[in-house]
Parts: sequence; C-alpha cells; structure tokens
Amino acid sequence: MGCCTGRCSLICLCALQLISALERQIFDFLGFQWAPILGNFLHIIVVILGLFGTIQYRPRYIMVYTVWTALWVTWNVFIICFYLEVGGLSKDTDLMTFNISVHRSWWREHGPGCVRRVLPPSAHGMMDDYTYVSVTGCVVDFQYLEVIHSAVQILLSLVGFVYACYVISLSMEEEDTCRNK
Repeated sequence: MGCCTGRCSLICLCALQLISALERQIFDFLGFQWAPILGNFLHIIVVILGLFGTIQYRPRYIMVYTVWTALWVTWNVFIICFYLEVGGLSKDTDLMTFNISVHRSWWREHGPGCVRRVLPPSAHGMMDDYTYVSVTGCVVDFQYLEVIHSAVQILLSLVGFVYACYVISLSMEEEDTCRNK
C-alpha cells in the first residue's frame, strides 16, 4: 500500500477536520454560541467515527461520515447565510445561543486589530447588569471571520466526501472480489 492511497488521504483529511473543528469549538465556547457548540460536538464525534472506519476498514462507518458531511455542509451554508444576513436572517439575534443569553461571536470583540472599550451605561437608560462595549479598528469584521471558518469547514467536508466515496467504492470492490473467489 502506497502512502498516497485514498485511505491515507482520508485519514489525513479527517485529522485536519478534527483540528479545525476543535479550534472552532474553542472559539464558540468563548462566545457561548450553543448551537454551533452542539453542531461542532456532533461533527467531532462523526469525524472520529469516520477516522476509525477508515483505519479499521469499516465501510458502514465511512458511510455515516459521508452522510454527515452533506449535513455539515448544509449547516455551514446556513452559518454563512446567518452572518451575511441573507434571506431575512440577522447576525444580531440570539439564534446561535438558543435565545438563552445575549452573547455573540467571540470574534465580535476580539478580532484581529480590534480595540475593545467598555462604556458605562447612560444615567437615563439604566440597565442593571449590562455594560456597553464599543469595538473599533478591526482589520476584519467578525462576520467575515465566521464566514471564513465555515468556508474552510465546507471545503474540508467536500473533499472528505469525495475521498470517503472513493474509499467506500474500493471497499465494495474488494468485498466483491473476495466473494467471487
């Protein structure tokens, strides 16, 4: 077996997906983004399952991974639409936190080059425990960082889908060859 086989490539791709998903999970935890946290958690589990299936020659596990990658692409397209405010979606809603809290993307206040200032609430608009945050000087707006994260996830998933289909087809050919002997 050569180093650049479909299996080897899928193993490397799954490892990249795990690293990317863990990085994304950390920043979603920092921003208390509960919907993406749940999605990332499921993604990590299924990628591990796909990795295990690839290493152990289990085509059914790879099929689960393949189906999940299609769902994962759909989820990430939704996230891109959400942050770019396509079709009536608004990035200023609490949709990603399941309307539990008023947290937003961690990148909103901590993006590259961002200067964060906490402003005291005005006297006539007293809100008990809320402070107002002013963010200026960001090199890249937070919504574009979120879109980049999702685009990377989509790219990795699409390539993973292709390699997973290839590995499944090779496994099925091997099974057919073994049965015909």
